[in-house]
Amino acid sequence: MKLMRLGPPGEERPAVLTDDGVLHDLSGLTGDLDGRFFERGGIAEVSAALEAGSLPVLDDPADGTGLRVGAPIARPQAVVCIGMNYAAHARESGSEPPTHPVVFFKHPNTVVGPFDDVLLPPGSEKTDWEVELAVVIGRRARYLSSPEEALAHIAGFAVSNDVSERAYQLEVSGGQWSKGKCAETFNPLGPWLVPAGEIGDGSGLGLRSFVNGEARQDSTTSDLIFGVAEVIADLSQYMVLEPGDLINTGTPEGVALSGRFPYLADGDVVECSIDRLGTQRQEVRA
Repeated sequence: MKLMRLGPPGEERPAVLTDDGVLHDLSGLTGDLDGRFFERGGIAEVSAALEAGSLPVLDDPADGTGLRVGAPIARPQAVVCIGMNYAAHARESGSEPPTHPVVFFKHPNTVVGPFDDVLLPPGSEKTDWEVELAVVIGRRARYLSSPEEALAHIAGFAVSNDVSERAYQLEVSGGQWSKGKCAETFNPLGPWLVPAGEIGDGSGLGLRSFVNGEARQDSTTSDLIFGVAEVIADLSQYMVLEPGDLINTGTPEGVALSGRFPYLADGDVVECSIDRLGTQRQEVRA
């Protein structure tokens, strides 16, 4: 099943899309897909309601032609990101692969719908795309003892585009990256959240990006330096991860920072996809 949020910004309602293409309204079960929903075992509740046939059907096709598709989770409390988590991307960035996960943060209000426009900051000349496997936390995680323990704390997975302004990130950063990561619209998410029980540990998923129909990134999550479970276990040693928190796990090679492709400009179209998690598409606007 695929958990979704549909409707105008700030007025999204929760829904679930089943594997047979039927869209069901979750408004009677939960007010939103947020931390409280995940913490109380909301995904299991949805599964049980589908089995019982008690969820009303929505007529909206959930394919971008009807109601707006919002991010599949309500505004998270935290957006935690892992940098240089694919060896080839580290090399194209001019860095050695890290020996410990590199961590930075995005402002939670960067999270927007998967088909919303990406807005270039005024004067930006180095805005970049980054397709990433996103993880949503389902249970509070603190001081986890092992990656195996971490797997039980995952609610689900989604497609994320960690949009980055490289001049802000690297040239005027003051030694940290978040300046280049936090502009409005800089984290399109979705189109849906697939429960962890259907995806496993997140390995073996192909992920790709395109700009104006031309291939940019093409890799697999099996090439992550630090796998999903390892990332969560490591983060839990330094911070408490709460239900509904979002983790971007890193991007593979093939971004504009490499020097092989131009940075994004007004009118460009970016597409990001991950096997079993769907495809998102944004138009870039000044």
